[in-house]
Amino acid sequence: MRTSFLSIIIPLLLIANAAVAQRPVLCMPDHDDKPYYFGITFGMNYSVYQISYTQSFANTDTFKRIQPKWSPGFNLGLIGNLKLTNFMDLRFVPQLAFAEKRLAFDYGIPKDSTSDRTIESIYMHLPVQIKFKSDRIKNFRFYAMLGGKFDYDLAANARSHRPDEFLKVSPVDFGYEMGVGFEFFNPNFIFSPEIKLSQGLTNQLFYDHGIQLTNAINTLKSRMIVISIFLEG
Repeated sequence: MRTSFLSIIIPLLLIANAAVAQRPVLCMPDHDDKPYYFGITFGMNYSVYQISYTQSFANTDTFKRIQPKWSPGFNLGLIGNLKLTNFMDLRFVPQLAFAEKRLAFDYGIPKDSTSDRTIESIYMHLPVQIKFKSDRIKNFRFYAMLGGKFDYDLAANARSHRPDEFLKVSPVDFGYEMGVGFEFFNPNFIFSPEIKLSQGLTNQLFYDHGIQLTNAINTLKSRMIVISIFLEG
């Protein structure tokens, strides 16, 4: 009887010991008690202009088509996170965003031709966001964020006098952002992938009636999808 009992209990004890040994260690258990913390962020962006057209575009044959296209870029910045409640944080994420936005357009007159041009931007990107956090599940957490942004384009050509400018854009933009992300807790840092939509609300078109394309476009607004990695302490 004793041998039979031991033959059952010993394997059970070994299985239980293996299960405990495989249980994940809770990393950074006191992190949620911090009133604030900092980190860095980097990632890829894809940006495009949203266009509305003037009546002149519909009534004349100067342009057959004006088509915005997505183009890639990258972001690099810092993060400051302030705890508001157990489920809500305030984030400030200053970044430099290097972006390109392409426009493809077809001329109707004086002759049929196609052009594909790129507008390069270097944004000083200053978003303020509210971060809504889920409960922490061991070393994992889900979050969503919503916020507003101020962008200043350091490469804007609004005041340029170069004769080869095909379109001029203003440097200042305001807008909103929304996104989702995940937090993976490691022993010394948090690894957080995030995807967000950044939508500009300001008309960035700088009116210069000496440029034909300006007369065909009514509004020019920026849209950007950003895939970022956050490393937080």
